[in-house]
Amino acid sequence: MSRENPIIAVTGSSGAGTTTVKDAFARMFSRQSLQAAFVHGDSFHRYTREELAKLMRENPGREDSLSHFAVEANLLDRLESLFQEYSKSGTGTYRHYIHAEDVSLIDAGYKVGNFTPWQPLPEDTDLLLYEGLHGGLVTADYNIAQYVDLLIGVAPSINLEWIQKIDRDVKLRGHSHEAVIDSILARMDDYVHFILPQFSKTHINFQRVPLVDTSNPFEPRSIPTDDESSVVIRFQDAHKVDFPYLLSMIKDSFMTRPHTLVIPGAKMSLALELIMTPRVQELLDGRRYR
Repeated sequence: MSRENPIIAVTGSSGAGTTTVKDAFARMFSRQSLQAAFVHGDSFHRYTREELAKLMRENPGREDSLSHFAVEANLLDRLESLFQEYSKSGTGTYRHYIHAEDVSLIDAGYKVGNFTPWQPLPEDTDLLLYEGLHGGLVTADYNIAQYVDLLIGVAPSINLEWIQKIDRDVKLRGHSHEAVIDSILARMDDYVHFILPQFSKTHINFQRVPLVDTSNPFEPRSIPTDDESSVVIRFQDAHKVDFPYLLSMIKDSFMTRPHTLVIPGAKMSLALELIMTPRVQELLDGRRYR
């Protein structure tokens, strides 16, 4: 792990809600006047949307291996190199993958499903924040998790994750309801082998659990609101956590196991602030003087 150039990774499946956690970190950094390098995992996809669609048409028996969850569909050597380089020198190269909601990049002439050119990270940053699919990946060929100082997992209950993905991809990215379901099914093998194992390596997991009926996530429905949810938070190093303080500060929270805190869904932002602020400060305090 890096001490001088800390790396935080927020990892989770497509539709899990990692962007919400990333945005909470961004607000926290802004309040503390911290300069962060933000890196999105989609930037390390190997193929543009058109290239991936062409490969799937040409290889109809290989849809699973071509999902964005799969190792071979991503430039994980470049992601690992970025983490290694940043941890040593605070530098590295990155790019952006263009989604339909990236209005400013589209207005600048970029096409949805394509990439911006590779470019250097901003200079003199205090830390790097990665948000994406593979921040805690460990395989026979890659060990990305070894460079991460704070690994955060975002893993809603599976039905809720699918509901959120369908809602986002239909409303924001222009996909049909049926196409999103096909994508979920095609990725299942990669989900089991490459996404789920990361949650056993995370320092903290946030799992949102709906308190309303989501038995059939593929039926068109609205996403359960924060008030219709609870969040289960599991800490790997529970001995470092001041649970009495968190219980006193987060109304209606309670513990189910010595390392597990449950909070109302509407208290998620507050919990992130209370939990992450001292963690980030600990990383910054541990840096060597330059």
